[in-house]
Amino acid sequence: MQVSVVLCTHTLERYEYLTDAAESVLTGTYDDLELVCVSDGNEAVYERMQEDYGDHPTVVTDCLDENSGLLTARNHGAELASGDVVAFLDDDAIACEAWLELLVDAYREHDALAVGGRMTPRWEAPDGEPGILPEEFYWLVGVTHRGFGPDGDPGEPGWVRNTMGSNISFRAEVFAELGGFDVDIGGRKGDNHLQGGESELCARLRAEYDQRVWYVPEATVEHRIFEYRTEPDWLLERAFWQGYSKRGMERFVPESTGAEGEFLGDLLGEFVPDRLRGLVLRPSAAAALQLLFLFVFTGAVGTGYLYGIVKWG
Repeated sequence: MQVSVVLCTHTLERYEYLTDAAESVLTGTYDDLELVCVSDGNEAVYERMQEDYGDHPTVVTDCLDENSGLLTARNHGAELASGDVVAFLDDDAIACEAWLELLVDAYREHDALAVGGRMTPRWEAPDGEPGILPEEFYWLVGVTHRGFGPDGDPGEPGWVRNTMGSNISFRAEVFAELGGFDVDIGGRKGDNHLQGGESELCARLRAEYDQRVWYVPEATVEHRIFEYRTEPDWLLERAFWQGYSKRGMERFVPESTGAEGEFLGDLLGEFVPDRLRGLVLRPSAAAALQLLFLFVFTGAVGTGYLYGIVKWG
C-alpha cells in the first residue's frame, strides 16, 4: 500500500520547517511512500523545493499559479498523488518515525477509509509550555487535547469524528470521490475566520460511507508551538474565533457537529470538578492559574459562539 504525503507551504520564512517535516517522512520506517510538496503560489519556495528535492526519486514538487490557501494546495497535492492513501502533514509539524507504518496497519486491520493520529506539542518558546494553557484547551494550538478520543481518552484508539488536519489520511479513491476539502468553507460563507476543513470533509465521509476516522494515538505528529502562540492575547483571540467558527460550522454543516457538545459536558461535568478536587488536595498557584484560565477560555469560546449566532443566526 503506497502512501502519498501532501506537504504545503507558502513563505520562505517557513521553508526550513518544511524541510524538517519532509525529512521526518522520508527517514521514517515506511518505505512505500511518495512525498508531494506544493508551493502555494510562491515561485521562490518552489525553486527551493526543486533545488532540494527535484532529483529525489520519491518526491513530487509543484507550484500553484497564485496563493490560493491551504485547502486548495492540499487538494492540488492530492490530485498529483499516485498512492493508495493520501496523508496530510503541515509545514510546521514533524512526524514520528513509525507514523506511516502505524497508519497503514490501521487501514489493514480495521478496513478503514480514513485514519489519523495524535498531535503532540513541540514548545518553541524559551519558557516551554505556557502555564495558562490547560490540556483541555490544547486544541487552540493544534494539539490533541484532554477529552479527545472515542471515550474521552486521547491515549485510546478507536473511531472518532475526525483528527486534526496535520495528522489525517484517506484512501485516495475515497478522497477523490468526496471531492476533497471544501475550499470555500470560509470564502463562500463570507468570512475567512470560519474554519473546519477536516470536520466538514469527515462529515461527508460519514454521510456517504457511514464510517468515521480510525484514531491511532501512537501515530504521533509533533506540532511546533511558536512563542507568539503562547501569549495570552493570541490564545484568547484564537478561542474567540474558534467559538465563532464552531457556530458557523453548526449552522452551515450541521452534520459535522456533536463532538463539541460532548466536550463541553466533559469539561463541566468531569474536568472542572477534577481540577477543583486536585486544587483542594494539593493547593498550588500553578493549578489555580490553570483552573482560572479554564473558565476564561471557555468564556472566550462562548462569546465567539454567541457572536456567530448574531451573525449567522
